[in-house]
Amino acid sequence: MSPETDGKGSADCAKNLLIVEDDGAFARALQRSLERRGYKVRVCLRAEDLEPLLASFHPGFAVVDLKLTGASGASGLDCVRRLHDYDASMRIVVLTGFASIATAVEAIKLGACHYLAKPSNADDIEAAFGRVEGDPAVALSVRQSSLKTLEWERIHETLAETGFNVSETARRLGMHRRTLARKLAKRQVP
Repeated sequence: MSPETDGKGSADCAKNLLIVEDDGAFARALQRSLERRGYKVRVCLRAEDLEPLLASFHPGFAVVDLKLTGASGASGLDCVRRLHDYDASMRIVVLTGFASIATAVEAIKLGACHYLAKPSNADDIEAAFGRVEGDPAVALSVRQSSLKTLEWERIHETLAETGFNVSETARRLGMHRRTLARKLAKRQVP
């Protein structure tokens, strides 16, 4: 049996990396970039394929997209939880085009070591893997939250609560579904 497939704690898992991303083109580009850096990369395009993949591949690192599509309805946050439960020492970075404070906090609580907004590249991801502790010297923002930023954060908080169900989120926010869909299509990052 090869060291890669002999389960948790294998010597080779240190450079094994899992990408959980439903955008196949983006996942392939990220895979190629990280393989050039010496990682052995596997891609999981659907949340429901995570457990079967983990049966034969033990990653030491993972990059998880926050918003996943698929039959299971699982979000990237659910995948973060499942990966952390599988191996608490795994370095997990959440990568998203739907950044919000609410989802960042939940990702960290569920076991992610870092949270990056798209567009992020392999340099950003590798740096995030290396950050073991927080930085108390990071500059605090003096910018007050605008009404648009507060609205965006509330939308994403509700999206996370509903498992990214747009219809249920619109209902809870008292907003028409098409209006919410237009707001989400803009992909504004606060």
